[in-house]
Amino acid sequence: MRILLDTHVALWAITDDERLPTRVRELILEARNEVYVSAASVWEIAIKHGLARADMPVSGKEASAWFETAGYTLLPVSAAHAAAVEDLPPIHADPFDRLLVAQALTEPLRLVTHDRTVARYSDSIILV
Repeated sequence: MRILLDTHVALWAITDDERLPTRVRELILEARNEVYVSAASVWEIAIKHGLARADMPVSGKEASAWFETAGYTLLPVSAAHAAAVEDLPPIHADPFDRLLVAQALTEPLRLVTHDRTVARYSDSIILV
């Protein structure tokens, strides 16, 4: 399975946060699965870390390095991904989440999230 980690799920994974559900840890460690992190997540982390947000324990540069060390594939943001946001229903206002959904649906990838609102976009999204 090809999975795309939502920003907080990706952060929990690289910081070994106790909030990372066992199911997600198993998905990430399953050798047959390909794990992706979006460049949009790195951008979100960099912005929020730069604002000294408490929920961003690492910088964008640090997160990017940890994602690479973990063996995750970095998913660039393409014009097709950006344009696909336009076709999404107005379920969620967060631009980062909407871009992740658009990327997952376009590629296709299974987005792994802890956000119930994001999960409403598609049955293919894995809510943890």
